Amino acid sequence: MKITILKDKFKEGINIIEKISAKSINLPILNNVLISVEKNFLNLIATDLEVGLKWWALVKTEKEGKIAVSSKILSSFINFLPNKSVNLELKDLNLNIECENHHTIIKGVNPEDFPLIPQISNEEKIEVQIKPFCKGLSSVADIASLSSTKPEISGIYFLFQKDLITMAATDSFRLAEKKIYLNSNISKDYSLILPQKAAKGIINIFGEKEGILTIYFSPNQILFETSFAEIPHPQIQFISRLIEGDYPNYQEIIPKKHETRLVFPLEEFINQIKLASLFSGKINEIKLKIDSSKNRINFFSQNSEVGEYQSFINGKVEGKSCEISFNYRFLLDGLLNINSLPQKKPEAVLQLSGSEKPGVLKLKDEENYLYLVMPIKNS
Repeated sequence: MKITILKDKFKEGINIIEKISAKSINLPILNNVLISVEKNFLNLIATDLEVGLKWWALVKTEKEGKIAVSSKILSSFINFLPNKSVNLELKDLNLNIECENHHTIIKGVNPEDFPLIPQISNEEKIEVQIKPFCKGLSSVADIASLSSTKPEISGIYFLFQKDLITMAATDSFRLAEKKIYLNSNISKDYSLILPQKAAKGIINIFGEKEGILTIYFSPNQILFETSFAEIPHPQIQFISRLIEGDYPNYQEIIPKKHETRLVFPLEEFINQIKLASLFSGKINEIKLKIDSSKNRINFFSQNSEVGEYQSFINGKVEGKSCEISFNYRFLLDGLLNINSLPQKKPEAVLQLSGSEKPGVLKLKDEENYLYLVMPIKNS
C-alpha cells in the first residue's frame, strides 16, 4: 500500500471512525481501524461487533493494500501534523507515515484478523433527508432504556409505511413518538427495532451533514449510507444489527380522549418546571394544580430539607380542574424535545385524563410529535 492524502481529509475520516472504534480488553483487534486501499479509494473501517462503520476518500494511489492499526495512536499522531499532504506506505506489518518533516512507523496487525462487516443487498431501500431524519431520531433516542427483561424497549422502534416514517421509544415511564413524511413512497412496509447505541451513533455521525441518507433493509441488519456528491460511490456506511422480538403495542396506552386540555407558553412552562425542581424531593415530584375557572396552571413542590415552591402561569384550560404529580425530569425531557421543534414563541398542549393516567404533551398545531409521561401516583 502506498498513497497520498491531505492531512485534514485523513483526519476527518479518522474522527468519524473513532466514534465507533471499540475499547475492548477481551478482543484487542477491535481497538484497531482497518485501512484498505483499492483503486483510487482509501477505506477506513471500524466495528465493535454490534455496529460497523466504513468511510471512503479519493486518494492518489501508487499501490493497493491493507493493514489494521491502533485507532487511538493513529488519531493522536495525525492530529499533530501540519495541514499538508500525508504519505502512507505499508512495509510488512508496519505503516510508515510521512508529512513534511514528520516521519513515524506504527506497528500494525494482520488485516485478516479484523472482523468482517456484513454485506447488505441494495435492493430494498429508501432515501430520506439527513437533517430532519437525524433531528427526529434525536427527539426519541434518549427515551429508550436498557432492559434485560424487555430487550425490545432497549431500542428505537421504526415503522416505514409508504411516505411515512414513525419512530417511537419508551422506558415504561414515558414514551415519545415522532413522524416524518417523505417525498416518495416505499414499495412495502417495514418495521424494526434499532439499538439505542446505534441510534446515537447515527445522530453523531450524520447529524451535521446535508443531503440524502439512503437506508437499506435486511432481516437482521440495517445500513445507513451517504454518497459522494460528484461520483456514484458510498462515502460513509453505518451498519447495525437489529434487536429481535416484537415491539410493545404502545398505541394502546396513548389516551384517545382527555378530560382536561392545557395550552400554555412553552418556555414559561419550562422555566416553572426548572424552578419547582429545585424544591422537589427524593422522587423528583412536582405537582400541577389545574384551575379551569381561572385558566391557571399552579406549580407546587416541597422538600422537607430545602423548603417549598409555589407559583402559577396563565394558560388556556379546557375541561375539568384537576391535580396531577409528575417526575420533573421526565416531564422536562418531553418539554425540551418539543421546544427544539422549529416554531417562534411556541405554545404547547398537555392533555390529561385524571391524576393516575398518562399525560400527553404536544406542540400546538403540530401533530408529528407527541410525548407521553406517566404520573406519580399518590399513595
